[in-house]
Amino acid sequence: MHRKSFGNMQCPIARSLERVGEWWSILILRDAFHGLTRFEQFQKSLDIAPNMLTRRLNGLVAADLLERRRYSERPPRYEYVLTSRGRDFQPVMWALLAWGNRHFAPEGKSVLIVDSKTGTEADPVLVDRVTGKPLVEPDFISAAGPLADERTQRRYALVARRLAQQKGPVTKEAAN
Repeated sequence: MHRKSFGNMQCPIARSLERVGEWWSILILRDAFHGLTRFEQFQKSLDIAPNMLTRRLNGLVAADLLERRRYSERPPRYEYVLTSRGRDFQPVMWALLAWGNRHFAPEGKSVLIVDSKTGTEADPVLVDRVTGKPLVEPDFISAAGPLADERTQRRYALVARRLAQQKGPVTKEAAN
């Protein structure tokens, strides 16, 4: 059974899932952020079958999230290091960690994000680089971009109409 490819879809979320949407891939990236680089290290950390790990590492290399570097000539051995594209995934990982702690950790937080100098726990929030404002509705919404195809433009026009209907008409009382 072939799975559907999201690689050519207009949606950047779908395209991203094409590269990292399989759980082993995200866990491999997590371990790479923790400094693991070698096949044996990933295998031991994840308790993953070698053939599965090979496939996932090859996929992450093909997606330019990891780079495969030779560290031994005899025998030939390789390590896997994060690329700049891979390092750009870290805020996504931290958002997943915080979301998981908030919603799926009934026993309490087992992993925290902390300030490396003070040890103070961080609570990540995504902000607009230009304004510094948190990216939350209703201040920010998704919209079709300038290169969106017709299908994507229609989808986001529907989203805008739904949001407008939810907000209702603006009255003088509501504005005050």
